[in-house]
Amino acid sequence: MLRHAHRRGCSAWTLGLFALLFGCGREIPLPKLAPSDVIVAFGDSLTAGSGADAPGDAYPAVLGRLIGREVINSGVPGETSAEGLQRLPAVLDKHRPKLVLLCLGGNDTLQRVNPKQTADNLKTIARMAKERGAAVVLIGVPDRNLFGGVPDYYAEIATALDLPYEGEVMNEVLRDPALKSDHVHANSAGYRRIGERLAVLLKDAGAV
Repeated sequence: MLRHAHRRGCSAWTLGLFALLFGCGREIPLPKLAPSDVIVAFGDSLTAGSGADAPGDAYPAVLGRLIGREVINSGVPGETSAEGLQRLPAVLDKHRPKLVLLCLGGNDTLQRVNPKQTADNLKTIARMAKERGAAVVLIGVPDRNLFGGVPDYYAEIATALDLPYEGEVMNEVLRDPALKSDHVHANSAGYRRIGERLAVLLKDAGAV
């Protein structure tokens, strides 16, 4: 299953060379997490759970119940990748996580941030977390327009930094009116779908 999760978001048009050279879709294991190890979900309103019926419906809470561990919700609505980069050191100092679930970039699209800057910020966030001893799972976020999919730079970052990557579930949820609370946020059913998909990824990667 992880092989398929990592393949999601890889563009057949622009990432063919990456797939041939580096194996977009290869399994990337995660370290086994002890019950006491800290997991942090780091992101914006899609992590915070904006649009859900209750705080317990946000995807970190759903994921925590599915894997039998606490997943700290470190989502800040409206946050850009640059703001996340500034916030990250304090989060790492406070929680000392063994695993970070990184889901940022949607607000960059809304604010028309240069995609290269967004990619650079996400790469720096992932590197910083890894340097502090945390494994990182990257979650791709689709462009906020009618025909946009997940930008290619997510898969490129995952390949470059050897990160497990879930590049499809956010796109699935945010393109399905039945899973959305408004034009940019999931509803409780959508967040449940995200939590379920990430639980499969973590189990297949050997983290839990």
